[in-house]
Amino acid sequence: MDFRKWGCGLLLLLALVACKQQGNPFLLDSRQYFREVEQWRSQRIARLRAPDGWLSYIGSGRLKKGSYHVGSAATNDVVLPAGPEHLGTLEIGADGAAVIHGLAGTGASLNGKPLRQATLQPVMEGGRDASRIQLGSGEFYLVRTGTMLGWRYRDAGSARRRDFRGIEYFPVEARWRVEAQWHPFPEARKAVLLTSIGTPLQATVPGEAVFEIDGRSYRLQPVLDDQAPASQRLFFVFTDRTSGRETYGGARYLYAAVPQGDKLVLDFNRSQNPPCALTPHVVCPIAPAINRLDLAVTAGEKYQALVQ
Repeated sequence: MDFRKWGCGLLLLLALVACKQQGNPFLLDSRQYFREVEQWRSQRIARLRAPDGWLSYIGSGRLKKGSYHVGSAATNDVVLPAGPEHLGTLEIGADGAAVIHGLAGTGASLNGKPLRQATLQPVMEGGRDASRIQLGSGEFYLVRTGTMLGWRYRDAGSARRRDFRGIEYFPVEARWRVEAQWHPFPEARKAVLLTSIGTPLQATVPGEAVFEIDGRSYRLQPVLDDQAPASQRLFFVFTDRTSGRETYGGARYLYAAVPQGDKLVLDFNRSQNPPCALTPHVVCPIAPAINRLDLAVTAGEKYQALVQ
């Protein structure tokens, strides 16, 4: 046997495989893949640790029609976790309109000007951004989820953000990067997801992903991610046999690009905790019944070892 020819042939074969992998997202270069997952994890942690990341949320509450005294003093109707003892009075009308009457000398500002009387625009799903009241390193604003109106307070100097040391993960395994068959619906379906506080959330379901693990078939239905431009991303909200044990009980989240053909990749190594697993002061959708997998997905982020 001519080993020189055999060696050249092997190198040529490896080169051809590498070229095919570069042009085919469903083929995998293991070392490159592991590096990409590690990079994704690093970027995810950086986003969580950002001044406006989920770890900065330290206060929240619900609001109904009526008048509320707002401030950090315990005598207020809305007690803020920080900021001036008495910020002002918040009026919620029957139509949900919110008007705040700020007190002088609090140091609070809105749109770069001292807070006085102002109508507050809440954050809404798919809507424009909120009117945000700045209180030093803190921020107070309103949010509407379905028919519920609430308030949020976040602070870049929060202890939760300062003391956060990271997330524990399952080991990265290539078997959890799954090639699924994509079955688009003839017409996108409307659905209602429940949130972590039981409120309804309208969603659009464009189809379903069907895949096999160890010879058994499973399916997941995504909703369109309204945070992505032109809904170019699918948002999977699922649970599995690890939920409530090793992973967060309400759901884990997984994102995928909207496929151009009949296949898509579900990379469970990038399964992540929802925001409400990181702070009790936000609301997030939980998994619908159809997305409860009878399978232990030992990939992605764990929950119990979150250090805050």
